Amino acid sequence: MQYRTLGRTGVQVSALALGAMNFGAIGRTTQDEATALVDRALEAGVNLIDTADWYGAGESEEMVGKAIAGRREDVVLATKAAMPMDETRPNHRGTSRRWLTKALDDSLRRLGVDHVDLYQVHRWDPETSDEETLAALTDLQRAGKIRYFGSSTFPAYRMMQAQWTSRELHLARYVTEQPSYSILQRGIEADVLPVAEEYGLGVLAWSPLASGWLTGAVREGREVTTNRSAFMPDRFDLSLPYNRARLEAVEKLTKLAEEADLTLIQLALGFVTAHRAVTSALIGPRTPEHLESQLAAADTMLPGDVLDAVDAIVAPGTDLAAHEKFNTPPALLDATLRRR
Repeated sequence: MQYRTLGRTGVQVSALALGAMNFGAIGRTTQDEATALVDRALEAGVNLIDTADWYGAGESEEMVGKAIAGRREDVVLATKAAMPMDETRPNHRGTSRRWLTKALDDSLRRLGVDHVDLYQVHRWDPETSDEETLAALTDLQRAGKIRYFGSSTFPAYRMMQAQWTSRELHLARYVTEQPSYSILQRGIEADVLPVAEEYGLGVLAWSPLASGWLTGAVREGREVTTNRSAFMPDRFDLSLPYNRARLEAVEKLTKLAEEADLTLIQLALGFVTAHRAVTSALIGPRTPEHLESQLAAADTMLPGDVLDAVDAIVAPGTDLAAHEKFNTPPALLDATLRRR
């Protein structure tokens, strides 16, 4: 397992990190199964575990907490807040001081710990000022409840704005960004990753296997039966043009992996961790078989000719399904914000 410094914190984290979104109902994973996945990941050298309050309405955090009980010091523990936790209660979401303070206490209780190493804003909240959010996070850090804090799926301009606000108001700053990044979704190479490098942010890339597209489970002429296809069918409907484009790329990437004596998973994870701005790729296995196939990429180092071949299939800075990104400015999604 390779280890890298998390931004400028000095903390060493594994190049592959364990994402716990699939723990519980989302991935149909029991506590014993989740604990076994954590056991094996730690044994293989993974030391960063990432979860969120929103995953299974807190269920993932509870399962992670039980799985790491008695070995907290072996884990760099990360969680997130901001997504709606109760659709009927408008203040149980977002990044206000009021909510972040409560959300963190709830997460600590579910995890069974007195602090988390990395507390992340799950999405940018356009209703809340950077000053409000950063001041709250700074106070939570000073209280010893979090060691560091970061952002997730922020547009590049919001990352820069937050860094400016921290400096201008003498507040602690985001030290990490967690964006979606894979061979099929390379748009962040144009802005997010350069900004992360400029400000020394650690980058934890989620969905490096593109929700299953880069596992080998999606191929021409086969029925798509991934876990994600069951509740996100549009992402795997091969009659849609953007999915056809993804499938064509996957077929070419599969051939490239075979020629390089790699699995498609090794190619996909090796590509993400090869970018100099990326600290860790977040893997989210549901089964021991999934985990082993992903751990096989722990030491994958792609040579230059293979990386050049990937570029020829999916051009740098290109998203093959740009509409699936979660960092689009609200004004581009709601006409009333840009026209009236």
